[in-house]
Amino acid sequence: MNNQLREWHPYVGPFDPCPPMRVKTYIVPPNLFAPFQPANLQQYSLPEALRLGTLWPAYYSPYESRMLEGRS
Repeated sequence: MNNQLREWHPYVGPFDPCPPMRVKTYIVPPNLFAPFQPANLQQYSLPEALRLGTLWPAYYSPYESRMLEGRS
């Protein structure tokens, strides 16, 4: 399981006009848990770092767009 993905259960009122969303998810970025950048972190190669958007694997956070969910 992705440890950056969290979920919460919002309140569902008895008179809500829309169908309820029982579970919502959000992403916690990895830099929230690192108060400073330690020395000698492992690094990606430069082409890989450009593709992923970060030089350090410890700070990588994948992002999947929900806009493309229904497309094939």
